[in-house]
Amino acid sequence: MASLKSLLALSNRLLPTLRKQTPVTNIKRTFFLPALFKRADGRFVIFGRKCSSAAADAEKSEDAFLKWFLLLIPAATFGLGTWQVKRRQWKMGLIDELRRLTTAEPIPLPPDPLEVNKLEYRRVKVRGHYDHSQELYIMPRSPVDPEKEAREAGSLSSSGEIGANVITPFHCSDLGIKILVNRGYVPKQKIRPETRMKGQVEDEVEVVGVVRLTETRKPFVPNNDEEKNRWHYRDLEAMSGITGAAPILIDADFKSTIPGGPVGGQTRVTLRNEHMQYIITWYGLCAATSYMWYAKFIKKIKL
Repeated sequence: MASLKSLLALSNRLLPTLRKQTPVTNIKRTFFLPALFKRADGRFVIFGRKCSSAAADAEKSEDAFLKWFLLLIPAATFGLGTWQVKRRQWKMGLIDELRRLTTAEPIPLPPDPLEVNKLEYRRVKVRGHYDHSQELYIMPRSPVDPEKEAREAGSLSSSGEIGANVITPFHCSDLGIKILVNRGYVPKQKIRPETRMKGQVEDEVEVVGVVRLTETRKPFVPNNDEEKNRWHYRDLEAMSGITGAAPILIDADFKSTIPGGPVGGQTRVTLRNEHMQYIITWYGLCAATSYMWYAKFIKKIKL
């Protein structure tokens, strides 16, 4: 009996102590096991691991989207490079066609303007005499050097010489019509006819030239000033209205140059061709971005 009483007394002393220590135990469990949640049936659920797994799946999904999205950059640059290859082939073909037309044997000029409109850059020949009293001046212009034009195609450099192209009505004795002929280039100090009287021939001559069509005014190009006889682009309708000629114009070739007069051969047939630079640029970007994509997503190299 005495032993039983002693045991009960010990229990009464330990019970309050255990109650006081219970929150501490719970705090420690909460601190070290923040991911444990107790269900109604008494089982614990590890919620933290499920959250980590969902976050990892979301991160993988984002990486996969970024991986295939960034692949569009080398694919697009490769497509642009290939497009420039096609453009260069087309441009080279066009340049070759222009050269063929401007070096072919000349044909007689058709008298019908509608038929002439189908012959741009075609070499033709006419015979007759000039009417120097109705000269027109397209300015400012620099002289054309075909070999230099070919070397510097697409560049912004200039020879520094400024002058004008002289457009003169031409009575065609073999056709019975009056047309316009671009006799060629004269420097600024030779624009006035009295400064180049040696080249103002009145005799009948044969002219070989290249058919040119009318132009539309390009952006930033000034309007033609008909009263001051300053023309900035070929407006055949307006020029024909002033001179009474048919709306037909040919650029006289270099061999048609009359000593002391304008220098013929002022037809620019070299087109701007910078497609090779674009090809190198786009394919270079394709190679660089392809390597970066491979290093980042295949080899897992930190860039």
